Amino acid sequence: MLNDVQKHILEVVAAMKNGEADGAVNIRIDGKKAHRVNSEHIRIESKTDKDGIDIHIAPFTKHESVHIPVVLTESGFHDKVYNDFYIGEGAEVNIVAGCGIHNCGCDDSQHDGVHTFYVGKNAKVTYSETHYGEGEGGGKRILNPETILYLEEGASVTLDTTQIKGVDDTKRYTKAVLGKDAEIIITEKLLTHDNQYAESEMDVFLNGEGSKTRVISRSVAQDNSVQVFYPRVEGNAPCFGHVSCDAIIMGEAKVKAIPAISCNHVDAGLIHEAAIGKIAGDQLLKLMTLGLTAEEAEEKILEGFLR
Repeated sequence: MLNDVQKHILEVVAAMKNGEADGAVNIRIDGKKAHRVNSEHIRIESKTDKDGIDIHIAPFTKHESVHIPVVLTESGFHDKVYNDFYIGEGAEVNIVAGCGIHNCGCDDSQHDGVHTFYVGKNAKVTYSETHYGEGEGGGKRILNPETILYLEEGASVTLDTTQIKGVDDTKRYTKAVLGKDAEIIITEKLLTHDNQYAESEMDVFLNGEGSKTRVISRSVAQDNSVQVFYPRVEGNAPCFGHVSCDAIIMGEAKVKAIPAISCNHVDAGLIHEAAIGKIAGDQLLKLMTLGLTAEEAEEKILEGFLR
């Protein structure tokens, strides 16, 4: 029986083969290349000095995508990969990544992915990354992603990361360095439950005149899980940045949000805000008057919060 991650991978491959999606794909399963497709404007090459791939996107490439899913199915397997993206000037591309761990054994399975982006002048990148874990085994499902981005003049990146149920431990680090008139929007969505632990650390350096960022964190902590957030934004030029952390806490969970802003230029404008709380009773009551049970109402609220 296929798990949800494997089903998604098969859908990606089928779309590429049928010509329904333009671009390139690289599928990695248990540390090995399982499938690769290049396009006229996007080239994927295996590294020769360490485990990972180089993705080259030609200047002014339009309407193409890159899919690079990773799957771990062997209990006790530890995987570390280095993926570098070189996005040419004026290119506009969607990149879809993520890892799914299917662990039915008693040993911990772990994937550490280090992704580095070199985004050329006036290029636009949408990067989506989803992490997912499943399996009835007692071994942990561990994911430690690292994302480093360098944005040249006028470059724009939309970074969407999502971690849904099943990941026992995660430590995420994100770093972005922005040049003149560059922009990055980072949206992070997270759900933890049982005794899971999640830590997210972030550094955004607004070095170029006119650079700007928006950091949005939305999370739900259930049961006895623990979440820690360290978003930091540093303004070193005339720039603008806004950091927003919102969390819903349930059961005996614990959430810590520590946003930090540093202004090193008189014309740097930075704002941060954080809010942690439980689901409001009137929200539940309103949905229950429409015929939902308390559990159904709670699920609807959480679904909308993390959308």
